[in-house]
Amino acid sequence: MTDYRQLLSDIKTRHNPENQYLVESRMFTGLPSDISDLQRYVYIAMMAVDDNYTSKTKEAGQRVRAHLQDGGLTNVSYHYQGSVMTDTHIRGYSDIDLLVICEKYYSYDSVSVKTILESYNPNYTYSEVSKLRSVDNASPYTGNVYDDLRTIRVQSESILSRKYLKCDISHPKAIKITNQDLHRDVDIVTAGWYDDVNSIINDRSLTYRGIQVYDKIANIRCAADYPFLSIERINTKSANTGGRLKRMIRFLKNIKADSKQKINLSSFDINAICYDIDINTYKELHYLDLVTIVFLQLHKIAYDESYANRVTSVDGKEYIFRDSNKRQEVAAMLQNVYNIYTILKEQHLL
Repeated sequence: MTDYRQLLSDIKTRHNPENQYLVESRMFTGLPSDISDLQRYVYIAMMAVDDNYTSKTKEAGQRVRAHLQDGGLTNVSYHYQGSVMTDTHIRGYSDIDLLVICEKYYSYDSVSVKTILESYNPNYTYSEVSKLRSVDNASPYTGNVYDDLRTIRVQSESILSRKYLKCDISHPKAIKITNQDLHRDVDIVTAGWYDDVNSIINDRSLTYRGIQVYDKIANIRCAADYPFLSIERINTKSANTGGRLKRMIRFLKNIKADSKQKINLSSFDINAICYDIDINTYKELHYLDLVTIVFLQLHKIAYDESYANRVTSVDGKEYIFRDSNKRQEVAAMLQNVYNIYTILKEQHLL
């Protein structure tokens, strides 16, 4: 049987490692004093990391950016991705990703663009087709994108190795540094822009733009990701549910962190699981009732293959559970949530 008193102690320590009084006092604000350890655990597991912790994480990213700028890195722009940007990070398990994006070129989905331009498609307006034609008719980039990306990566390694004692340049897709003053890790990712049809017809607004991460070992550009669209969608949907979407995401991340068994689900997967849930089923629920919502979602994904096969990533670009063994990992997560769900039912709290 799970010892929720111990789990409560562990998560309190993780949430407030420096034992700050203000953080401690805010943990259970508004809750009755006589609630169980399990109720307190669920409450903290859904709680956002305090603002001071998050601001230090962002500051660590800003310092890296400043070092790269001062070090002479040019023809790049800087953006952030990941759970810190949606406030769904948890202490000890989340760093911040600084994207260093090459501005000398961009790539686009030429196959889809040409397909639309070569046949009548009533789904696109005259203005939208004109935007696609403009991109298709543009002069191609004459430089070498792989040389451009490698130069950015090598220069970044050189600059940051001089600034940080802990600077790991061995990873193919990211430089990993530790800011020992702020006690924060930062991943620095070299990438290039990638625009699909949706990005082009939306004037390459940041929200819709994709990126292709550079792999320095293979010297390739990885498949396109759309991190800014995911950030926008999570932030918007959670705002429309009074923050409940983010509470469920944090809850599952903490469940994963506290599980006695290894659960191989990424933040990307957990975001998709929670984002998929119909907001009408939970947008006005009490925090404990969100446990039921999460339990039912995990159960459907674990045991209903047809349901699982339709779950997509937050950006809608890929299916999460098709042709993978991730449903086994969902079943493992489900067991942890089921234990909590069962006890809350026995206590007549659900």
